[in-house]
Amino acid sequence: MDYVVEMLNIRKEFPGVIANDDITLQLRKGEIHALLGENGAGKSTLMGILFGMYQADRGKIRVQGKEVMIANPNVANMLGIGMVHQHFKLVSNFTVTENIILGIEPRKGLGLDIETASKRIEQLSAQYGLNVDPYSRIEDISVGMQQRVEILKMLYRNAEVLILDEPTAVLTPQEIIDLGKIIKSLIAEGKSIILITHKLKEIKALADRCTVIRRGKTIGTVDVAATSQETMAEMMVGRQVSFKVMKKVSTPGEVVLRVESLSVRNSKKLLALNSFSIEVRAGEILGVAGVDGNGQSELIEGITGLRKSESGSIRFNGEEITGKSIRSRIESGIGHIPEDRQKRGLVLDYSMEDNMILEVYYREPFSRRGLLNKSYIREYAERVIEKFDVRAGRGAAAIARSLSGGNQQKAIVGREFELSPTLLIAVQPTRGLDVGSIEYIHKRLIEHRDNGKAVLLISLELDEILNVSDRIAVINNGELVGVVHASETNENEIGLMMAGIKRGEGA
Repeated sequence: MDYVVEMLNIRKEFPGVIANDDITLQLRKGEIHALLGENGAGKSTLMGILFGMYQADRGKIRVQGKEVMIANPNVANMLGIGMVHQHFKLVSNFTVTENIILGIEPRKGLGLDIETASKRIEQLSAQYGLNVDPYSRIEDISVGMQQRVEILKMLYRNAEVLILDEPTAVLTPQEIIDLGKIIKSLIAEGKSIILITHKLKEIKALADRCTVIRRGKTIGTVDVAATSQETMAEMMVGRQVSFKVMKKVSTPGEVVLRVESLSVRNSKKLLALNSFSIEVRAGEILGVAGVDGNGQSELIEGITGLRKSESGSIRFNGEEITGKSIRSRIESGIGHIPEDRQKRGLVLDYSMEDNMILEVYYREPFSRRGLLNKSYIREYAERVIEKFDVRAGRGAAAIARSLSGGNQQKAIVGREFELSPTLLIAVQPTRGLDVGSIEYIHKRLIEHRDNGKAVLLISLELDEILNVSDRIAVINNGELVGVVHASETNENEIGLMMAGIKRGEGA
């Protein structure tokens, strides 16, 4: 059997952490090979080694049968290996073409030959069904389009092997379907793909084979068609995982949050949330379903105080909070798991212990008379990290940036739960998490509800909204389409409502 890429017995150690421990992965020509593992299992490190971002301490890499040394990403590019990172590497105020040619700028005399490059990009875009406009600025295009630009960047450099790191973590359901088609067209053109993911549904839909790693070790490689999702989940986390969310029927109490006729403008000064009203009661989870970009972010920013409301009112425990500061809203018992963990959830260059007390550092026992109580803070942070299985090489002293995306997410979720807020606003709480962690966070959300607290859950994952919520509010184009009981609806009906069709109107 001919392999395009072989990584044999790879070992990589960072201070305090063995990230890869004798891992072997072999990629056949023309296959989609999934790399599956929990958050922090070592998937991104392994692919970072293949892309020349790290050097292995031991082991061999063969490309097209020849042993190679991949000293940096330029060497990887020359060997025909490209990587689309989970957090894109794009310059937002450059055009698509400028981003793609960065570092390999074509010349015409003394100037840049943008025209020829743009033509080639247009041709590649058409060939692979990418629909990218080479003249658009990155800041003006959707996240899904930005990902296509990253794929084009690889194709422009003649990559034969594409590594896609968590490619659907930031995409809408429709963009995920489109990406699936793009991946299939890449394979039809003779490319080979390594897909880093922990979404089992995606692996079943796209991959031919799957290599599972757990805590830095290879557990095995399986044929996807012949292996059930349950088996792969068990290989990944080392125990049986329940895909069904177990919960008793909720018994809602008093209204905790009442949003009435709220209107909020987006950063382009356009009305993104229009006269929107919802209620969340103690002891219930209200899910908000909608296609990304339909006003969810503005709703949350309005409630948390991150964005000024144009009109309408927000009442929390009966008190008007519309004009109140962010700190006073947190003090009154509103917790927030933000949508963008790196921009809004963490200070990436702070340690984990500092990140765990961002909202409470000025209170006792975290500080006394303006001085931080370091030993208590460390103890507190270690407790959160342990409870939520956050894998950080140096524990509470680890710098947030050094953690994998999924572990950063678990840390934020842990921080918010630890404060036991009266209202927890959870935006994409399980984005980028593996099945074991998702199961744990769903349990905690339901536990929070059962303790008589209110939860406002915003998620793009329809399964999550249907499984975890008690009631579901559907948003379309900044307006409320309707509110339904989760037990009395299904994916199809919610999908129609997300498209703006009110209940009972028919398709």
